[in-house]
Amino acid sequence: MTHALAFLGVAAVVIVTPGQDTALTIRNALGGGRRGGFFTAVGVALGQATWTVAAAAGVAAVLRASEPAFLAVRLTGAAYLVYLAAQALVAALRGRRVEHAVRVATARGAFRQGVLSNLGNPKMAIFFTSLLPQFAASFGGMLALGLVFCTMTLVWLTAYGIAVARAGDLLRRPRIRRAIDLVTGAVLAAFGIRLAVER
Repeated sequence: MTHALAFLGVAAVVIVTPGQDTALTIRNALGGGRRGGFFTAVGVALGQATWTVAAAAGVAAVLRASEPAFLAVRLTGAAYLVYLAAQALVAALRGRRVEHAVRVATARGAFRQGVLSNLGNPKMAIFFTSLLPQFAASFGGMLALGLVFCTMTLVWLTAYGIAVARAGDLLRRPRIRRAIDLVTGAVLAAFGIRLAVER
């Protein structure tokens, strides 16, 4: 029981700390409302579930130990974040959302972005291979804890998306939307650059 509570505490702190998934959820909730935020959250949770299975099966540890594979995932993830940042910055500089930005705010686009953003972050492999074994030794135990983590992430990001969508009328005003696009683009670019240069 003590281990479960400790895990929930650590998981909650990690999940509520803003990161690239939070920035992406905000962006897609503004572009696609609750639906955009929700499907981004589902995509992120599915990405985490994939990392969970990989960590429980030992695959993530192999990726972590293989410098070329780890570097490839890291650079691909960084490039994707910079691509998303560029979309937001172009939209802000043009003073309106470009057609492509509207398209990716659909449920399918938001889901795809959530999955790719999470899978392109090799720090998730490090995180799951470091965290899960501290609280469970078996494949089933690690899988269960990882899925709890994914569920908590889904709930948190969905709530975040709903809050942003509710404030949408105010946040979608042209001047405010432009500022949010600039900030979101800068944040995603910073995460992408940091991911690319980190060792």
